[in-house]
Amino acid sequence: MKKKNRWLIALAAVGIHICIGSVYAWSVLTKPVMAAMGLSLSETTWAFSIAILFLGLSAGFLGGVVERMGPSRSGLVSAVFFGTGLLGTALAVHVHSPMLLYIFYGMIGGIGLGTGYITPVSTLVKWFPEHRGFATGLAIMGFGFAALVAGPLMRYLTDAYGLTANFLILGIAYAVIISLSASYLRPPRKGEIPVMLEEVLRREAAMGRKRTVVGPQMTRKEAMHSWKWFALWWIFFTNITCGIGLLAVASPMAQEVIGMTPVEAASLVGIIGIVNGGGRIVWSTVSDWIGRGVTYMVFFALEVWAFYQLSITTEGLIFQALVLLIISCYGGGFSCMPAYLSDIFGVKQLSSIHGSILTAWGIAGVAGPLILAFMKENTGGYAATLHLFSAMLALAFLIAAVLRWRNEVDKRKWEVKEEKNFHGPVAKTTTVS
Repeated sequence: MKKKNRWLIALAAVGIHICIGSVYAWSVLTKPVMAAMGLSLSETTWAFSIAILFLGLSAGFLGGVVERMGPSRSGLVSAVFFGTGLLGTALAVHVHSPMLLYIFYGMIGGIGLGTGYITPVSTLVKWFPEHRGFATGLAIMGFGFAALVAGPLMRYLTDAYGLTANFLILGIAYAVIISLSASYLRPPRKGEIPVMLEEVLRREAAMGRKRTVVGPQMTRKEAMHSWKWFALWWIFFTNITCGIGLLAVASPMAQEVIGMTPVEAASLVGIIGIVNGGGRIVWSTVSDWIGRGVTYMVFFALEVWAFYQLSITTEGLIFQALVLLIISCYGGGFSCMPAYLSDIFGVKQLSSIHGSILTAWGIAGVAGPLILAFMKENTGGYAATLHLFSAMLALAFLIAAVLRWRNEVDKRKWEVKEEKNFHGPVAKTTTVS
């Protein structure tokens, strides 16, 4: 069979993610949907929240299925569900049915999001085994960058052709792009890349490389019985709850707090897409050097400060800078997670383990936007929610610090065990500090 180019594999992965990542531009459509269907902010936000909920649930429960089907077939499943979800959303808007909106955009579209999200991740890790953080960041970068394209595009299509036509056009276009991208994906064969993943893992174990935690290759069941899985789930949940809550209301919040026009707010959403996507590739690449544990601690330290400052500022430039800093860390949290999971649990069932962690995203997708919308409608502002998010992130920082410390201890134990396996009992073992 013909050899494949790993950079085209990466491009195909980005193609899938840049389509399904259009969900991040939902805030651009919040007010048009409210006006067209006569819904409140919280009722409209439910569509976005249900989509993220089903993203997490489908990724969590279908991770094993995706692993068995392979990336091409699972990508086609994503295209069918996501395309159908958008076409059904057009029908929901046309007949003014909130229930159809929740079913098609939320449930059906959400399943397309979940299957599409995890489809390329383990494949890219295998194509770029020596730079796993960069590889996963490359794929997930597309999900973040999607708002850069989708935000202004949705605004233009809605203004020019109407809200219903917007969903019809995008539903067809995204289904085609996802299908074509998925058709190119498959794992590498020997000789297609300089060194296979198994060889890299053995070399890292022998070298005791500082930035990774090389240990047993765990199954999904084994990983989920580890306290580290629960720690990772919680810090992932916290980062997403706070970040996605901000994303869901970025456009209306900018209009209300600093007086942006709808067009200016849509442009901000586009810039958010740049930073969301750019943060994913930058932070994941940095994590290859400083370690995933340290990277998450940096995320939470920055976000604690930024959310608090955001609650007290009304100056336009500072407001935008703080939002973009938070979104950078939010995006980085997504891209670093698959590599962090591979460091701790191995790559034997990475897609499945990654899917189980993504259940945190599904629940956070409901919690974040609804907490913010509920408190906004009951307090008349955003400050109380932003203070709550800052406190949640402070707790996450402490958990991330404990997890990093424990990983270093376990790594040293693993290095001693491997040294004994290779050379027999030794009088003295040198460890990496």
